[in-house]
Amino acid sequence: MTREKEHVVFAADGSTGFSVSTPQRPGTPVGPSLPSRDFICFSHLRWGFVHQRPQHLMARFATEFRLFYVEEPVETEDAEPWLAIYDATNGIKLLVPQIPKGFDAARRDAAQRAVLDRQFAALGIDRPVLWYYNPMAPLFADRLDATAVVYDCMDELSGFRGAPPELVDRERALLDRADVVFTGGHSLYEAKRDRHPNVHPFPSSVDVAHFAAARTAEPPADQAALPGPRLGFYGVIDERLDLDLIGAVAALRPDWQFVILGPVVKIDPATLPQRPNLHYPGMRGYADLPACLAAWDVALMPFALNESTRFISPTKTPEYLAAGRPVVSTPITDVVRSYGDTGLVHIARTPDAFVAACERALAVDRTAPDWLARVDAVLAGMSWDQTWARMRDLMRVDAG
Repeated sequence: MTREKEHVVFAADGSTGFSVSTPQRPGTPVGPSLPSRDFICFSHLRWGFVHQRPQHLMARFATEFRLFYVEEPVETEDAEPWLAIYDATNGIKLLVPQIPKGFDAARRDAAQRAVLDRQFAALGIDRPVLWYYNPMAPLFADRLDATAVVYDCMDELSGFRGAPPELVDRERALLDRADVVFTGGHSLYEAKRDRHPNVHPFPSSVDVAHFAAARTAEPPADQAALPGPRLGFYGVIDERLDLDLIGAVAALRPDWQFVILGPVVKIDPATLPQRPNLHYPGMRGYADLPACLAAWDVALMPFALNESTRFISPTKTPEYLAAGRPVVSTPITDVVRSYGDTGLVHIARTPDAFVAACERALAVDRTAPDWLARVDAVLAGMSWDQTWARMRDLMRVDAG
């Protein structure tokens, strides 16, 4: 049974009626290229959830290819598996397998393969580019004759809570098949470079114009009503955050207001530290983030130091800076390596050191032309358009 849910337009922030502006197309790829009109992206991240690397890149690839974004399956009460199809921005089709509850792993895999195979055949997909964020996906697509196979390893997923035990073996198989591998940062590059002959680091990029709007934007009323100073974080609230650190810092400075913005995932909300000066407004869309940043005096990255953060290169670092906010972070390797000597990101590990770093950040004159000039110099060359263009060159695939 195949069902389609057409004409539902999802923006990157989960709202409807939003269209992504068309980025400028880069020059012709260097070296020999192969023609393809189809592009299939397999992702562990929902398109309408948090706006991240996949949304930035796929919106750009969709200007050249017929692009299909395959999400992980959803359990349903239906008796038979089927495929939900949604229209997203830039003409992207979202394909979401719907799997009956109670299917074991083997039946789930077989059902996903069946509904996707049927849809790929119906769409007339021919020698597509296969782009993977999810190493578990090759099971469903390893029979497709691909023009190119790309693994964009944005995170070390095996270090995340709840990662399936077979993920490491699946990633090994994907690396064997991939033509080119991109990594979400330099630490990941160092971890993968000996496992494939064609690996390239692509740390987080930023839409500077989008976030620079925070420098003059009006903050949302709920946050503007909080007394200052206000220090904030946005992102997924999960095992990557150091909740003990957040609670301790809030206790040390009860006169500061801390805004922790984002959805709570994979952890019990009851474990979040609770204090009068700690605020959890929930999730905000990508379009709303500049205004939220406008309300904050300092932007925070209170990450835990564990397996899930060992290789991260947070996208929010350049986003915070583009907004004109000084940043305080725990010593994440890629953050220290890329920003530690800029004077724009303050690094601290313990609660007392974190408070001291926040005090230094609060003392920064965020409106000073020389400070903003230093920010803009650090961010120069970090746009998603440039990252996309470089990836296109390395793929050596010509849109047919």
